[in-house]
Amino acid sequence: MIKGLRTVAYPVADLAGAKAWYSKVFDTAPYFDQPFYVGFSIGGFELGLIPDGKPGQTGSMVYWGVDDIAAEVDRIVALGATVHGAIQDVGENIKTVELADPFGNLLCLIDNPHFDLKAVR
Repeated sequence: MIKGLRTVAYPVADLAGAKAWYSKVFDTAPYFDQPFYVGFSIGGFELGLIPDGKPGQTGSMVYWGVDDIAAEVDRIVALGATVHGAIQDVGENIKTVELADPFGNLLCLIDNPHFDLKAVR
């Protein structure tokens, strides 16, 4: 039985640089740090960095939940991301945005006032 999203993995060419950048974005150190994989525990889910493969912006899109999307966009852009797709209200006061990380991947955010994480545990 599928229990829900657990991990999203981003391929990066510069593992050390990506580890430092994502540590700032999520304001946390990785819980797993090896030359073949770096893992961060983020709000009950895992962000993994893999030092091989090809980063891209045309595959699956993973959205990380936030409470103030405009403030988070400003903060993450100040850390080196660029806006790939502007903040959009997609209906019922749910807002999304697509940011491009410095390593070639999309880092998408969602501000969804209707989503209750406690209800899915």
